[in-house]
Amino acid sequence: MRLDELLEELQARINAARGTRDRVHSLLEAVVSVGRELDLSQVLRRIVEAAALLVDAQYAALGVIGPGGEGLSQFLTVGVTEEEKRRIGPLPAGHGLLGELIRNPEPLRLTDLGGHPASYGFPPHHPPMHTFLGVPIRVRDEVFGNLYLTDKRGGQDFDAEDESVITTLSVAAGVAIDNARLYEASRVQQRWLQANTEVTNSLLSGSPRLDVLELIARRAQEITRARLADVSVPVPGTGNLVVELALGAGAEARRGVVEQAGDTLSGAACDRGTPVTTPGLTDDSRWKGEVRGDEPLGPAVAVPLGNAAEGVRGVLLLARAVGESPFSEEELAPLLAFAGQATVALELAERRRDAEQLALLEDRDRIARDLHDLAIQRLFATGLTLQSAGRLVEHGGAAERISRAVGDLDETIKIIRSTIFGLRVRDEEAGSSLRARAARAVGEAAAALGFPPRLSMEGLLDTDVPPQVADHVMAALGETLSNAARHARATRVEVSLRATADEIVLTVTDDGVGIPDGGRRSGLRNLAERAAGVGGRSAVERPDGGGSRIVWCAPLAPAPALS
Repeated sequence: MRLDELLEELQARINAARGTRDRVHSLLEAVVSVGRELDLSQVLRRIVEAAALLVDAQYAALGVIGPGGEGLSQFLTVGVTEEEKRRIGPLPAGHGLLGELIRNPEPLRLTDLGGHPASYGFPPHHPPMHTFLGVPIRVRDEVFGNLYLTDKRGGQDFDAEDESVITTLSVAAGVAIDNARLYEASRVQQRWLQANTEVTNSLLSGSPRLDVLELIARRAQEITRARLADVSVPVPGTGNLVVELALGAGAEARRGVVEQAGDTLSGAACDRGTPVTTPGLTDDSRWKGEVRGDEPLGPAVAVPLGNAAEGVRGVLLLARAVGESPFSEEELAPLLAFAGQATVALELAERRRDAEQLALLEDRDRIARDLHDLAIQRLFATGLTLQSAGRLVEHGGAAERISRAVGDLDETIKIIRSTIFGLRVRDEEAGSSLRARAARAVGEAAAALGFPPRLSMEGLLDTDVPPQVADHVMAALGETLSNAARHARATRVEVSLRATADEIVLTVTDDGVGIPDGGRRSGLRNLAERAAGVGGRSAVERPDGGGSRIVWCAPLAPAPALS
């Protein structure tokens, strides 16, 4: 009998040794499996699957602690079906018992998790759970997340050996997570360097400013996995920003949006000169008043292009989808360096524009000098010759024709002199001219329309149009552009300003919805009253291709007084 007992005890110890050997072997396989992966999402999935397998748990989860150590930013599960996840609803945020391990990162074993003081039950449709084992995962000196295991198969409690196995796995998991993060960081850094090189080559090749900005926004969108990327630039003299470029979700709705500097996320970044982040853009109050896309947006960051000391030239806004991870400090560092490339692009574009403006002014001065030295002198000499010849012509009809030709030459000389004056006028002197005012008004309308209107000007606008009439013309132009922006829903607007010998004609054409019958016509009535006040007229036409055409005319000479 004693021998049988000894044999049974020996067999039990052999079985225990075999079990321990098998478990150690399984643990080593799990460690190797976890360490083999370099993609962080795959590493996390392998960890939670290996943990459930090692301790024979029915349910397992891995919660990644969010920034600042508050709540969970990710929650991966094993044992819960997709249908059960859908019925349960939103994933845990890290409260209750799950938050206990966040607050006290030490292993925790429970026979009945419902009996713990920090537990306050499960949401509806959640499967029942009883036994519990929780172990923190540390990466270097910080707690990265926690492993949660429940309901050991066979109805047994998790024991000290289970805790030791999962603790050992958590150490290997921390190393694997650190390696995966370093690998991902090196890949991202390489992509930022490639993008910087691409932007630099684009700058040096002389690409247009908007093309370089689009390249910057597109690369930033790709590297940060953003659903929306847009670039806003300040509108001079207004304190507002206009979205000049937008890519991704809701891009069509974003282009051309005018934002007040202090009320939006981009405006806050522009005012402070530092990046501004939000965990959810759609739910952020600073998104109020901006055009939203059909898709809600999650974590976002607005990065200034430039700094507060030297002036912010624009803001790059990046927004991820709902549920994505927030922008971390590690992501902001290369993003700020990349934003510096956008600042260089904007500054270089300004320098090129200044150089082109200088070349244009020099070219204008040369043309004006040539017109004065060659054209006017020859025309004047020709006029004198014709005038002398007219005295020798006895035929009345021929003399009259020569006299008209001399008059035409005098009028041509006046036109050329006006052109010379326009070419040589300084920019600050030209700022109050009708041409400059019209060009400025049309340019500013691009923000409200979402696209730049086409502008054509003809005639002696700066010399033959009286100042009072010019003021009425500008008021009429502003009214028509405002109507087009608010009501027309147009994709193209053309503005024509033409001065003839007798009148000035303003024509604004769009391809929008046209003037609705029975709609409000206060704007059209204002145009008609303003035209009548200066002896002119205003008319609304329907082009063959759709849309509307508004023609506003005013005489250049004062209207005769009524007797």
